[in-house]
Amino acid sequence: MAAQLFEKMQFSLVYQKYMIPVSNAVINMIVSYVKEKTNEQPLDLALDVGCGTGRYTLPLAPHFKKVLGIDISDSQINVAKQNNTASNVSYMVAAAEKLPIKDDSVDLVNAGLAVHWFILDDFAGEVARVLKKNGCLALHGFHPSWEIKYKDLSQDLSKTISEVWDTLCQYAEETSNHVLTQYQNIYEAVTLKDKEWITDIPVTITMSISEILGFFQSVYMFQILLEKDVKEAEELIIETERRLRDILGEEADSVRLDVHMKHFCVLACKH
Repeated sequence: MAAQLFEKMQFSLVYQKYMIPVSNAVINMIVSYVKEKTNEQPLDLALDVGCGTGRYTLPLAPHFKKVLGIDISDSQINVAKQNNTASNVSYMVAAAEKLPIKDDSVDLVNAGLAVHWFILDDFAGEVARVLKKNGCLALHGFHPSWEIKYKDLSQDLSKTISEVWDTLCQYAEETSNHVLTQYQNIYEAVTLKDKEWITDIPVTITMSISEILGFFQSVYMFQILLEKDVKEAEELIIETERRLRDILGEEADSVRLDVHMKHFCVLACKH
């Protein structure tokens, strides 16, 4: 199972280093939503479930008195602890379906690119249990369809990246279908009645060739391919680099490409 890959320290380190940056637009959307629903009351506790290496845990720290990140993977939590730069953030190993939190104590339950791995019914029950009145839920991720913008080379660059995604998606597990539909089914499964579903949130980041190649190696589908056939996995990266360099020519080593992607977010509030 793909979930077992997240137990491996080597993968956790690659994930921390190369997974795409946190979307400030999504973080700001979530924080604004929580403040609106809580009438600007002081925010005590945020719980980041399936926090991985803490990529979305730390950006929540300035907005809450305490933030707790939990993940089922020891290696992901260990990396998160090693990279913790906030005094009000802590981490622990725990399951999304059995949250180590007392009833009615949480202002925000957050899950970034994680909820599709959970047992939804069990997780939903735990969310309803731990949230305070007017506490909020935020579930978000990004769609694996990228458009690369650079001079008059955008079409060729985007086609190359799209074909890498097509190859990797052959190794996707069924849970990844939730990502392809921008969490539509997850939105429908959320039991809190006050909820909304935001799709196609535009986010642009700039990446070098090496960062793009590193990102693909931080995706769990690549790690599955690597376990199945090391040579094929290595050749995918080598061939992708060759194609990108052929397109960019002499600029390949210095250029930073604008990568346009779509994020999505499910928001809900407990009344």
